[in-house]
Amino acid sequence: MTERIYVFKRFERFWHWSQALLIITLMLTGFEIHGTYRLFGFESAVNTHTIAAWSLVTLWVFAIFWHFTTGEWKQYIPTFDKVGAMFRYYLTGIFTHAPHPFRQTTLRKHNPLQRLAYLGFWLVMSPLIWFSGWFYLFYDSWADWGVDAWLSLEWVAFFHTLGAFMILIFFIAHVYLATAGHTPTSHIKAMITGWEEVE
Repeated sequence: MTERIYVFKRFERFWHWSQALLIITLMLTGFEIHGTYRLFGFESAVNTHTIAAWSLVTLWVFAIFWHFTTGEWKQYIPTFDKVGAMFRYYLTGIFTHAPHPFRQTTLRKHNPLQRLAYLGFWLVMSPLIWFSGWFYLFYDSWADWGVDAWLSLEWVAFFHTLGAFMILIFFIAHVYLATAGHTPTSHIKAMITGWEEVE
């Protein structure tokens, strides 16, 4: 038996899908700038990448403000409780129709593995991509900042690309796990309507 609960508020859904669109745009343009393929043209890709990056920074400022003023930041506090059970469920249990070890509620939207993944996203991937991107974008100012003597554009490019691949892996895992609800589309529908069906 399942029941419907209202899990994701309107701003959360707006933030989620806007962020997804901007991150996809950044990945598409970023890998073109890197020379992986040709889709938009180099100059257009650079301009679009820069606009999308500033848009994402703006969105994150509003999202961080919203999370702290509403108390929703508590949803991301990491826990190791049931981490092993969640890992086993995603690795094998989902394929054997094992019971889900985590029950989602309005006060606990993210399971322990999701919380750890988001912690990694915020503490490792995001700083890596943003700091390297900042140095990339303001390369002409390095001499004024006094960093040109020890900072190398090759290393900035390396770390920015490393961050991009980490976010790509996170994105692929995120899309896969979005299909891991009681139906393949239930989590996606919940992020559109706000309502989640839980057992």
